[in-house]
Amino acid sequence: MSGHVLALSGGVGGAKLAAGLAAVLPPGQLTIAVNTGDDFEHLGLTVCPDIDSVVYALAGLNDTVRGWGVVDESWRAMEMLGRLGEAQWFNLGDRDLAMHVARSWRLRAGESLSDVTARLTGALGIAHRVVPMSDAPVRTQVETAEGWLDFQHYFVREQCRPVARAIRFAGTPGAAPSPGLAEALARPDLAAVVLCPSNPFLSVDPILAVDGVREQLAALSVPFVAVSPLVGGKAIKGPLAKLLGELGRTCDNRAIATHYAGLVEHLIIDESDRAEAEGLRAMGLCATITGTVMCDAEDRERLARVALSAARYGTG
Repeated sequence: MSGHVLALSGGVGGAKLAAGLAAVLPPGQLTIAVNTGDDFEHLGLTVCPDIDSVVYALAGLNDTVRGWGVVDESWRAMEMLGRLGEAQWFNLGDRDLAMHVARSWRLRAGESLSDVTARLTGALGIAHRVVPMSDAPVRTQVETAEGWLDFQHYFVREQCRPVARAIRFAGTPGAAPSPGLAEALARPDLAAVVLCPSNPFLSVDPILAVDGVREQLAALSVPFVAVSPLVGGKAIKGPLAKLLGELGRTCDNRAIATHYAGLVEHLIIDESDRAEAEGLRAMGLCATITGTVMCDAEDRERLARVALSAARYGTG
């Protein structure tokens, strides 16, 4: 089987698999739709953390040691901003800062986020299509004892310490899918949907909250495969395990499968969670067991091929 693949991705973990898919699929056969619920305005700049994580991973610019941002980064601009009395809780490296400056002035000149993203990916030599979930602003917010916190305040400034009571996506309903996402969903040659290992609540649900997206995905007759973000009952990075407990869910792959009920038909889980496979199959899901930790390019490409195989997609 061949055809087009739609990948849905959040930030760091999702970006790794997105890069793996881009390594094994030609540009014309892959669209990567990225969460923009994390986006925010900082120091007058529009920052799109998940888009940038995907872009840096595809361009080979991502810092694999720190886990976010650009490799070989420097911090002189932030040092000077600190001397000038500006906020320091969200670090922008010098090379990363250039991305936000380029994006922000283009947006202010009237270009859409889709147009700007295409411009930036092209400038970095990325041939695969990376698109935002929507050109309209959608902002993830977390309810805590202190009230509703914008995502970056919860995630970075507060380091996920407050107990989460609920999550909402300001701007929905009312945010239409980006042209790139809408086109991918409507393609007659769409052959598979791959859900990258991103946080279901914070990275995937914002995409599903965009007007009509969940309904369109549920109506598709193509395989829908997800790679679990859990490894051994824990998240490699981020607050997923903490959120599952605070929102009254179990911290296991059954909770992931239940969260995606009606959408995902095949879940790929890590070898450390092998004991959960039969329970997933009892829920009516297909379950594939493999190593899901991606430490290098070889891991990313191998997992991408496993995901495509699970979707019965031939890569040649």
